[in-house]
Amino acid sequence: MSPLIGVLVIGLGLAFVLGTAAQRLKLPPLVGYLLAGVVVGPFSPGVVIDQHLTLQLADIGVVLLMFGVGLHFKPGDLMAVKGTVVPGAALQMAIITALGVGASLAFGWPLAQGLVFGLCLSVASTVVVMRALQDRRLTETGRGRIAIGWLVVQDLLTVLVLVILPPIAAVLKGGDVHAAVLIKSLGLTFGKLALFAGLMLVVGRRVIPAILHYIAHTGSRELFRLAVLSTALGVAFAASLLFGVSIALGAFFAGMILAGSQLSQRAAEESLPLRDAFAVLFFVSVGMLFDPRVVVNQPVALALTFAIVVAGGVACYLLLLAFGVKSASALTIAVSLTQIGEFSFILADLSIGLGLLPDEARGLILGVSILSIFLNPLLFALAARREASPKLAPAPDLPRPAPELTKLTGHAVLVGYGRVGKLIADGIKNAMPLLVLEEGAVGDLGIEHIRGNAAKDDVLAAANLGAAKLLFVAIPEAFEAGQIVEQARRANPQLPIVARAHFDAEVDHLLAHGANKVIMGEREIALAMLDFAQNH
Repeated sequence: MSPLIGVLVIGLGLAFVLGTAAQRLKLPPLVGYLLAGVVVGPFSPGVVIDQHLTLQLADIGVVLLMFGVGLHFKPGDLMAVKGTVVPGAALQMAIITALGVGASLAFGWPLAQGLVFGLCLSVASTVVVMRALQDRRLTETGRGRIAIGWLVVQDLLTVLVLVILPPIAAVLKGGDVHAAVLIKSLGLTFGKLALFAGLMLVVGRRVIPAILHYIAHTGSRELFRLAVLSTALGVAFAASLLFGVSIALGAFFAGMILAGSQLSQRAAEESLPLRDAFAVLFFVSVGMLFDPRVVVNQPVALALTFAIVVAGGVACYLLLLAFGVKSASALTIAVSLTQIGEFSFILADLSIGLGLLPDEARGLILGVSILSIFLNPLLFALAARREASPKLAPAPDLPRPAPELTKLTGHAVLVGYGRVGKLIADGIKNAMPLLVLEEGAVGDLGIEHIRGNAAKDDVLAAANLGAAKLLFVAIPEAFEAGQIVEQARRANPQLPIVARAHFDAEVDHLLAHGANKVIMGEREIALAMLDFAQNH
């Protein structure tokens, strides 16, 4: 069997099974993906898939993920938070590096090894942070922009470290280094970064949107999807090969350049399915790197290393407070950055190859990466609980209080306040009382709003469906919408329910769960066009 087929079938299949099991246990699916990697990794008995090939496929997920993030992150957003993220990220990395030096001295390692070890622990995983922000719809919020900007600064600083380490490796090991060689290396690195940024801002801003607009006007969805993927992968590859920029940063710049285009939303939608599939392979690849024996062989060193990563999150929180960020936002950002990932592996491998780190450091870094990524969703949940009820913050084990029951009767309930939801609200809010259920902020529009996920029992119960006149389920996720429709039908068997769908299978799914009517965009467009033709 082809190794590629084995990676896709076994890796994705096992990730699906364990991700589903994790979901059933009320855990984030990525926990299942990590465990899938451990199961098929070289350190576990049984089936082992090609680790090198899995890492390469995971890189595609990193590229598409960062391209998607860039599509929603305009250059002005980065400049708006530069006063916080530039000094903040640099100081946090310095603090963690100093802690790493202290830990290495406790391990009996030389100072130079401790310096590199600390740097490896100072870089958060871009993929983990982006996935967490997107799952919670935070990428386009103020805290999301700060977190993304923080990552961009960390990535830039790490790229510089990767370039600087080889020429100064000799001096770190006690040898000599020529100043001319170091100055030349630094000048070349800064020059490449400046050239890449200049080309993207001057040439890329004109060329990339122009190409996509041309392809969009051909009317071929297949060609447009291919153009989007080619742009994301091509820019990331060129950035790495020609300019020494990481593929993640290159893809981010490509998306950010396209963010101002009218096609940015469509480009994001077209890259979404592949992005999600390959992002799963990233977590599988991380799990494959983990050797469980490190927990038994080096428990004290592992615990101390993990404590440094957690201390880095605390430092981030305190730095954000010092820069004037509100406590709730600072906590969310700090939690998202309290883990390490792909850049730490790259830096560790380079340092071990240069003789700047002992081999045992790799096991510690990989072990802490697994632990920190594994625990990150739990920390996020605790942070969200504290934000939802600040008065209960000293006792985080207490359950979040249920939303207060609305006093509205004879009202319409609208689940989802995106593009479709806003149109529905504008059309009905003057005709009858309206209640909106939305995880994000609705704004001061004179509409009563319950903030939360409508698929949760307590949120939907607060909508008083028994006294409601109509329910609109305007969210695009059909499976989540099916849960909401099913619960609503149990709460009020006579309630008229209208939902939306993209495909025939989703229509059948929602009708089977109790919706009275399901609107599918393409079908309604066709009916409207036929109606026009029949009347003319």
